[in-house]
Amino acid sequence: MTESSFLSTTRAFYDAVAADYAELSQNELAPKPLDRAMLSAFAESVGAAEGGPVADLGCGPGHVTAYLRQLGLTDVFGVDLSPEMVAIARRTHPSLRFDEGSMTALDMPDSSLGGIVAWYSIIHTPAGELSKVFAEFDRVLVPGGHLLLAFQVGEEPLHIADPFGHQVSLDFRRWAPDRIVGMLGETGIAVGAKLLRDPDGTERVPQAFLFARTSKPAR
Repeated sequence: MTESSFLSTTRAFYDAVAADYAELSQNELAPKPLDRAMLSAFAESVGAAEGGPVADLGCGPGHVTAYLRQLGLTDVFGVDLSPEMVAIARRTHPSLRFDEGSMTALDMPDSSLGGIVAWYSIIHTPAGELSKVFAEFDRVLVPGGHLLLAFQVGEEPLHIADPFGHQVSLDFRRWAPDRIVGMLGETGIAVGAKLLRDPDGTERVPQAFLFARTSKPAR
């Protein structure tokens, strides 16, 4: 099967910038109490439900995966499209599991996850592909499984070229929160909480966090 062009473009971009990105993001959560609070609420909810493993999809260098482990989610692992990112994550966090993979076709059985975190990992997916991604989330989550999404707010994408001096470029897509809420609802995932916060530090636009659960019936 031919791979979608946005996947190959995204993989090439993050393979090129992996080392620089990992250094930049290693303390990303430290000055962001609201972001940490959403991750903490997610971890507490998933832990209380005892629904199964948790996947950090689009995990990059693994800093969020490691933070989820610190919050008590012992059965947590990361998945990323970029083999260079996965290699860095494995070196940096050798006690955690990291796999290569795409959110458009997760190599996981149906109803096998208690929770999913997609922390700024839907920002390179074209609008026409998002429903496929959300359907995959719903497929692999258990009934009532938890989902936490983070993304930038806006209507127009940001095009970044030659980051850190590397000759690659990529579109960073921003989303209207209500649009994402609607798309999740069409897939069968109900949003129970939404947090919007103002830009912080080097951020250019508001940031959105959606806490949701699957509504499919138990089998």
